[in-house]
Amino acid sequence: MRIDLHTHSTASDGTDTPAELVRNAAAAGLDVVALTDHDTVRGHAEAIAALPDGLTLVTGAELSCRIDGVSLHLLAYLFDPDEPELARQRELVRDDRVPRARTMVGRLQALGVPIEWERVARIAGEGSVGRPHIATALVELGVVETVSDAFTPEWLANGGRAYAEKHELDPFDAIRLVKAAGGVTVFAHPLAVKRGEVVPESSIAKLAAAGLDGIEVDHMDHDEPTRARLRGLARELGLLTTGSSDYHGTRKTVALGECTTDPEIYGEITRRATGAFPVPGAGGPRPV
Repeated sequence: MRIDLHTHSTASDGTDTPAELVRNAAAAGLDVVALTDHDTVRGHAEAIAALPDGLTLVTGAELSCRIDGVSLHLLAYLFDPDEPELARQRELVRDDRVPRARTMVGRLQALGVPIEWERVARIAGEGSVGRPHIATALVELGVVETVSDAFTPEWLANGGRAYAEKHELDPFDAIRLVKAAGGVTVFAHPLAVKRGEVVPESSIAKLAAAGLDGIEVDHMDHDEPTRARLRGLARELGLLTTGSSDYHGTRKTVALGECTTDPEIYGEITRRATGAFPVPGAGGPRPV
């Protein structure tokens, strides 16, 4: 089985619609794909309706959190999307995205970048506006060569010159809320230092003690020494280890299935979940 547990669609900051994403996942030879848009579940219904035969969908979201002044992303899988408190918290985060993005555009303008809000809004479309949309605008304007090049201290990285904070969840509260909604939590790309300051291992230990289920180890932003370090930490803390592409369509160079999760780990995630269940595809033939 080939299992990719971290992808994004146009419901947040990817370039594939949810329907396109599941079709592309099947064409890439995946058996299981998780749709984990930022702080939203809006893409799930479309993805389920278009799910090809032979592909299983794991519903989820990537929750924006902050601990001791450092941002972190928490992947939440197979939770009840209608659980009211978790839904309310996701909405609070989403509501802050537009003011935050406007602030970053203003800071870029102050730095001499000829960027306009209308360009960013056009790129975001119906998705939850975020830094990747601003980064795409910087690529269009020739300020940087790639979206990844915008995520540096010079521009949009955590603490960067144009960075602006947003409303984020306390990760301990997020873990509690996801568990109450029957879900499973995995810390996304925990040591992706190229994105900015990362959470110290001592904090990861506290999150594990609070009920964190796992950490994302195999990720494009983790080199091999970092992956080995994380595997050791996971063994020490009793955490599951996952691998994922963090696919954003054409917005990033990573391909679906570039990193994958061990089937035994996937089985344990589904065993722990009680809020929702993986959805087997029956919407049409698998692409050849």
